[in-house]
Amino acid sequence: MTGQKLGTNGVIPWIVFLFSISMVLISFVSVVFPALILASDTVTIPGIQPVTPDPYESGVWSGGVIASSIIVFGLTYLHYKKKIPKLSKLFEKIFSFEISKKTSLIVLAILLIIYIAGSAGEISVQEKYEDYKGVEKRLETWSPDTISSFEPHVRYALLSASMNVFGSYKAGAFLASIALIVTTYLITSTIAKKRFAGIVATVIVLQSSVFLTYDTSVSYTNFWILFYLLSLYFVYRFWPLSPVSYLLSIPSKALTAAFLPMSIYFILRSSIPRKQKIIVSAITAGIILIGGLAAAGSLSPTQGTQEAFDAKEFQMGFTSFAYQLKSDGLVMLFMIPLMVGLFIASRKGIRHAESIMVLISGMLLIAPILTGFTTQTNQPYRFVPLIVFFAMGVGVLLSKRQA
Repeated sequence: MTGQKLGTNGVIPWIVFLFSISMVLISFVSVVFPALILASDTVTIPGIQPVTPDPYESGVWSGGVIASSIIVFGLTYLHYKKKIPKLSKLFEKIFSFEISKKTSLIVLAILLIIYIAGSAGEISVQEKYEDYKGVEKRLETWSPDTISSFEPHVRYALLSASMNVFGSYKAGAFLASIALIVTTYLITSTIAKKRFAGIVATVIVLQSSVFLTYDTSVSYTNFWILFYLLSLYFVYRFWPLSPVSYLLSIPSKALTAAFLPMSIYFILRSSIPRKQKIIVSAITAGIILIGGLAAAGSLSPTQGTQEAFDAKEFQMGFTSFAYQLKSDGLVMLFMIPLMVGLFIASRKGIRHAESIMVLISGMLLIAPILTGFTTQTNQPYRFVPLIVFFAMGVGVLLSKRQA
């Protein structure tokens, strides 16, 4: 059995799929029935009849989600059963289609030019988010000499450098978003072994409403996502840099520390030598755990935490997906078919189909964990990694098939 086929017929793909599809389906409850979870938490005031929304009133995306799933699953069934020869040939052409390195670079350059031309004007626009006041105030006083506690110092350092070089904090945030787009192309084309897959993933990120909303924001920069994605890319290109990049992502935003299980799974499913897998996994885990303990020691007892686990807040965390990504129609319509497609791909020996399922389901689970165990709230910008993982997943479906 080759490394590419390892585990395709075992129990692990089933465990990963059942866990992942469960997270997706739970998250989609609030897409189909937006008030179902919310209506179960009605506060009763004596003498006043409570007014609650209809828990079974369908959402704006419910019809589209059901229709898209039926259509995609129906076409896939017809393809595998060879019911429509022309349809099967079309699928085969899509899966086998590839572009040259020169063409891919030209297309990527064109996409970047279009994106930069459309978004560069935002650099001169005043930040509109309320959190910007606090960030700006902290940046005005920040310097390496002021580092005495756990804060997003890497983000502050890069934004300060942006102000010194470009005279604008937003310029640095914008460059991080550009780098994120390029990295999305690189990692997708690497794990899918197809340049066309990288281009498709890039287009998906560029059309995302959430990504385009926060791509130049100083309050909600993409540094943390960029460093984390680079840590996955370096697993293949230069593995000693993988733990370093991951480490840089945490002082960009501490949330990436929760990505550790996802990273370990990605590393273990990679095609690098086994010895390197063990070394990279051990170093990454060690750095994160030691850094986490050090950071915990510098926090006050109540900073970002609450006294006990709140089951209701944990349950409410699953509604974040429906409300925060309501403008990202592509994700809404095709997330469920994508997860099923990735499972089928994993059974056919596509190595990182399982990894993408883990990355997506992990992001969906982090939202309720965050609200259930801490005083933090879920904000739309925290779902930018989910958009990237979704795009990578579509690219993986287009992976080069093995003979």
